Amino acid sequence: MLALLANPILGWIALLGLCAAYIQGGLNKLLDFPGAVAEVMHFGLPLPPLTAALTIALELGASALILTGRSRWAAALALAAFTLAATFIANRFWELPPGQERFVTANAFFEHLGLIGAFIYVARTDMRRAG
Repeated sequence: MLALLANPILGWIALLGLCAAYIQGGLNKLLDFPGAVAEVMHFGLPLPPLTAALTIALELGASALILTGRSRWAAALALAAFTLAATFIANRFWELPPGQERFVTANAFFEHLGLIGAFIYVARTDMRRAG
C-alpha cells in the first residue's frame, strides 16, 4: 500500500482531481465567454469582461502550473485565495432562509473550505520539498 501511495503517477492523478473543477470551469468559461461575463455580472463584480478573462487565466494557468510542478506552491496559494474569495461571494448560505437551497449552499461553502485546505497543503508540501 505504501508503494502505491508513493507512486508519482498517483500523486499526479490526485493533483489532477484537485484541479479538475478549475480546469472544467476555466474551459467552460473560455468556450462560453459571454456566459462567463454574465456570471461575473450576476455576482456584481467590477469590469465583467476583464474579471472573466482573469478568472479563466487563473483557473487554467494555475492548474497547469500545479500539474507540471512549476511554481506549484504559488499556483496552489493563488487557487486557495481565489477559492476563498469565490466561496464568500457565491455561497453566502447564511443569507438564505432555512430550506433546501440553504442546505445545498452551506454544503458547497464547506466543500470549498476543504479545497482551500488541500491547496494550502499542496503549497506547504511543495515549499518543504524545495528546501
